[in-house]
This record gives sequence, structure tokens and C-alpha cells, in this order.
Amino acid sequence: MSREEKGVTRRTVVRFSEAEAAAPEEDSVAVEEPLEIRVSGDTVAITMRTPGQDRELAVGFLFSEGILRSVEDLGGVTYCGRPGEEGWGNIIEVTPAPGLVLEVERVNSSRRGTLTTAACGVCGRRSVDDLMAVCSPVPPGPALAPKVVGRATDRLRDLQRNFARTGGVHAAAVLDASGELLASAEDVGRHNAVDKVVGTLVLSGAVRSSRASPSLPAPPPEHPPTVLVVSGRASFEIVQKAAVARIPVVASVSAASSLAIDLAERSRVTLATFVRGGRFNVYTHPERLRRP
Repeated sequence: MSREEKGVTRRTVVRFSEAEAAAPEEDSVAVEEPLEIRVSGDTVAITMRTPGQDRELAVGFLFSEGILRSVEDLGGVTYCGRPGEEGWGNIIEVTPAPGLVLEVERVNSSRRGTLTTAACGVCGRRSVDDLMAVCSPVPPGPALAPKVVGRATDRLRDLQRNFARTGGVHAAAVLDASGELLASAEDVGRHNAVDKVVGTLVLSGAVRSSRASPSLPAPPPEHPPTVLVVSGRASFEIVQKAAVARIPVVASVSAASSLAIDLAERSRVTLATFVRGGRFNVYTHPERLRRP
């Protein structure tokens, strides 16, 4: 089953036009189901997501929360139970590499094991200082052509196959400095879509935490992740996930919140909003963008 087929189902709909009702017909809608993320048997979070790229979602979430530092921390990521059993595919178990204990207490105890909704993600942090405790400032650079940012959401739109069918999912993508695609995902939750693309890059070794063990040095990726593109607004959580993954630019099709802007300023992330048709607004660190 393809990613698109896993993310879309059919339901009956009756369409109205003023007082007229059409005959019932089948309609494509986005799938939303719970995913329980466990670490060594301990439930860390339950998120409402669109099935597909669940392995990447779990890894990206744990990376963004500071539990995973790099792919070397992973021993395995597998579904619990057996295919065909009720609920199979909705619980995923992450085990650490031999000899390693993953610090699940990094996820605030008041949030562990609770529901993470598709709308807001994992909430509970109230200030920029709280958020900066999870991520360090992004290093300076690289110099980026403004047209790469200006065309980023157009590139994202081309990848939104499930959105085209349902109108009900968000999307995220990561581009390199030349605008080439490195990873993409769709999900009913925009934070889940971001976790999926970050998890893809963690699993490939292209993204490592600033806290990754110096005893396991890794060469820099040939195409460093440079732009995180998101549908919808840019919330503080989106900026946080970019900063933890050391992605220096966030490009959003819509607005940014005040906390997102404050966090982007402190974490040295370039935050571009209303990226549409080659035009956009930059709230923080415009020095990364080369002027023609």
C-alpha cells in the first residue's frame, strides 16, 4: 500500500447547494488515528496522526524532544504486536542502542503518556527560556538566494498529493541551499509532518543534535538541510524543531506567532512567513539571504 493510500480513506457525503441536496456519494478524507510512542516499554506520547512514515515520526519526535541525539542512539524502531491484530500499527516501540539508556525524563512528566493532538502538538512550555533549554542557537550561515525561499512553498504544493485529494492534511519539506528536496511528508498535524521529515533526516545521518557524542564523529552531509518548509502558520513548536535539527531557515505559507518570532530570534533561525508567489516577509536573521 502506498503512502497516499494509507493516508486517505472514503466516507459518504451529501453535498448541498443552497436548498438543493445532491445524491449521497463517496468522498476522499484524510485518515486520523492515534500512535502511541514507547521507549523501552515506557509510553512517552500519544499523537493523533495520519498513518504512514510512523518510524520517521517517532524518531523525529524523540529527536525534537532531546531524547535521541543521532541515529547511533537507536537500536530499533518496530510496531508492537502482530499484523492482523486489532490496533496493530498504532503502537511503536523505540529501543536504544546496546549499552545506552534514553533519557525519557526529558519529556516533561506532566506531558508524558498524554494525548498530543493534531492541532497543537505537545504543549506545556511557556517561555522562550523553556524552549531554549531544549535547543541551542543555530550556527551562522549558509548564504541563501532569496529565490530559494520564495519558491519553497510552490515546491511544497507540488508534493501535497493527499491534500489534493482531501483538502485535510498539512505538509512539510526540507530543502538544501539550492532548493533541492531532501525529505517531505504529509499529516493531519503540521507538527507531525515536521517530525516525519526530521526523522527521515536523522535516520539517514543528515541531522545530528549539537549534543551528539563527540566520540562518534560524522562527516558533514553533502547537502546540508537548509530550509524547513511548512504549510499553515509557523508556531513556536515548528521553530523549535528546526532549531533542534539545526535547520537555519523556516519558510511558512502563513503567519508566525509572537513566540515563534521570539524563539527564532534567540535561536538564530531565519523565519520567513507568507511565502507565496516569490514574495515573503522575514522577521528574524535576514542576513542569511543574499541580495541580488
